[in-house]
Amino acid sequence: MRIRRSLIDLDDLTAEELAYIFERTGQFEREPPGPLLAGKACVNMFFEESTRTFTSFHLAELQLGANVVDLVPKNLSLATKGESLEDTAITLGALGICVLVVRHSEPGFPQRMALAFDGHVINAGDGVHAHPTQALLDIYTLIEEFGELRGRTVAIVGDVLHSRVAHSTIRGLSRLGASIVLVGPEAFLPSTYAGGQVSVERDLDAVLPNADAVVLLRIQRERFVEIPISDREYIDRFRLDRRRLALLRKEAIIMHPGPYNRGVELDDSVLEFAGWRYARQVQHGVAVRMAVLDLLVNARQ
Repeated sequence: MRIRRSLIDLDDLTAEELAYIFERTGQFEREPPGPLLAGKACVNMFFEESTRTFTSFHLAELQLGANVVDLVPKNLSLATKGESLEDTAITLGALGICVLVVRHSEPGFPQRMALAFDGHVINAGDGVHAHPTQALLDIYTLIEEFGELRGRTVAIVGDVLHSRVAHSTIRGLSRLGASIVLVGPEAFLPSTYAGGQVSVERDLDAVLPNADAVVLLRIQRERFVEIPISDREYIDRFRLDRRRLALLRKEAIIMHPGPYNRGVELDDSVLEFAGWRYARQVQHGVAVRMAVLDLLVNARQ
């Protein structure tokens, strides 16, 4: 039976552990951490394509001195020879693997792996369910900008329904006392998301003057059989452009978990905006993931 800690979503972390991750992130960005994972083996299993998450996990593991193996689906018996998930987990555990970083289109896949694997499993994105490390680096970007998040207003705009990042970010921001305003059409954002510190709005122009931060989301076309709203309607109602930038407070920032689509959720004027923080989010990715690895393997068993 698995006895080690995993990170499937932010609910797996206590308040103290969240604070630990953010503290360690800052430390690791100021000074290289050294071989904290020396002699440990990490396997990255990505069943979905990724640029930012895969690369930053790989770099984080290398910088911590781990032995790193990247497994692609075509090389997995699980995908090509009918091996069960449980038997794959047993095999990897028997090989001495310490950490599995798993990305999969099936919601709950990393959780199932964690139940069978005698090691640490980190969810690198599962379907539309959760993406905890992306949420952590986004929240860290907000903390770097504003410090205390209690009382701050964060607007999340777009396809919330299909955004695993948004789902994890909402959980994290709620725990830190932020007010979350979700903005989008009904097909991307059911009214049932409202509750507690979370409100749902349809008028982006009305929300922007009160937002400390705006998090834009792409339309996840791969999740739809048929897109329920035309690009033109979405652009007219929800795209952040030069006119809408003028509605923001001068100290407001704009974020995007990536990849972003120019001309749809934003136009080029956003990329020139002083508060555009996309590159900063990406820069935090390696240190945040080093901090998560350090927490799971070294700080808490």
